[in-house]
Amino acid sequence: MQRGNTIEQLPTSLDEQRSVVERALKALGRIILGKDEQLSLSLSCLLARGHLLIEDLPGLGKTMLAQALAKTLGLTFRRIQFTSDLLPADIIGVSVFRQDSGEFEFQPGPVFSQLILADEINRATPKAQSALLEAMEEYQVSVDGETRPLPTPFFVVATQNPGDHIGTFPLPESQLDRFLMRIAIGYPDEASERELISGGDRRLMLDEIEPIAGPETLVELQQSVRKQNVSEPLIDYVQALVRFTRKSADIETGLSPRGAQALIAAARARSFIENHSGVYPDDIQTVFPSVAGHRLKPAGSTRFRNPSELCQHVLDSVAIP
Repeated sequence: MQRGNTIEQLPTSLDEQRSVVERALKALGRIILGKDEQLSLSLSCLLARGHLLIEDLPGLGKTMLAQALAKTLGLTFRRIQFTSDLLPADIIGVSVFRQDSGEFEFQPGPVFSQLILADEINRATPKAQSALLEAMEEYQVSVDGETRPLPTPFFVVATQNPGDHIGTFPLPESQLDRFLMRIAIGYPDEASERELISGGDRRLMLDEIEPIAGPETLVELQQSVRKQNVSEPLIDYVQALVRFTRKSADIETGLSPRGAQALIAAARARSFIENHSGVYPDDIQTVFPSVAGHRLKPAGSTRFRNPSELCQHVLDSVAIP
């Protein structure tokens, strides 16, 4: 595949593919300091062909992480700033009448890129938020009665501020369920923050990153991820976790079958990154809070107000096979 002035060399072996992943994580780690676990989860999400929601306070690197993912993986990138006056046409595109031809011509919107940053998605109205529903689920959009496919691969990385911030519109459950994972970045540790303060501009460093891979390589990696073995006892474990979320008095709405599929998909990607021969229980446990945290609805009387605490309670309550 031609990319810029170079030809993308596809990895021909599993070892080469894992080397690509390792180099990608190292490149990301030079931009986002001290957040190895969050970087691993983010890359797992993309390798599993999922969409990523990053929820945290302003100034912690949410936008930078999305840009670094696109740059490192050689993907076309567009940023959509979600505001209260954003319209669906601003995302999808619009048909414009051309007087010279006497016909309408479709002008594609920013959604026609391989990695979309939906920045501060919960500051837009539900009407604008819903414009991404079909794109995230079907990898296509419908405009003026015509269905138009989106690029391959296609990812949405959305950021949002905590729901208690002024001027936010909470994402409905149907929209949240489109995101394979939700993560938080959090404050850096003291050493990383000192390096951030005293070091160079991360945006300038981002401009200097050479892509580790390209779109076709990423598709190859995704295919290998789907081949990661999931044993019958591991499936039993996932089903036990799902059943517990549906029966627990602390949880009003448990995981759906799609949530269970998301858990397996994310665990496969995590297993691939960790160079495991198949999916292990610790792969499930590692991705569980990010996959289940935004899907579980706590009961009104629950003692667990924090999604992380609720997810840990589920993991602690179900025995590993």
